[in-house]
Amino acid sequence: QVQLVESGGGLVEPGGSLRLSCAASGMIFSIYAMGWYRQGPGKQRELVARISSRGITNYADSVKGRFTISRDNAKNMMYLQMNSLKPEDTAVYYCNTQFENTYWGQGTQVTVSS
Repeated sequence: QVQLVESGGGLVEPGGSLRLSCAASGMIFSIYAMGWYRQGPGKQRELVARISSRGITNYADSVKGRFTISRDNAKNMMYLQMNSLKPEDTAVYYCNTQFENTYWGQGTQVTVSS
């Protein structure tokens, strides 16, 4: 079955950087769009960034210019490079894909605090 596993979260100071990874299995990774979502404390889950099977990207306005989504189809991996992190980026970050069903990873906590 489809499995998505996130890693790379942690505690970082404002202005710092983190790189999240998502390992996918049980699917033909290269033919599907992938996305990163996040859910902050007391907030709804929201789309952060999305990448098509061909590498076309789009971002939430709040992260444009700071975050970069990428994928490595040979490794069945997706990444989110997060720079210039702000306290409001604090959230659980989830890997997502949708084809027959909607699939989520277990999430990885990102905390931005001094």
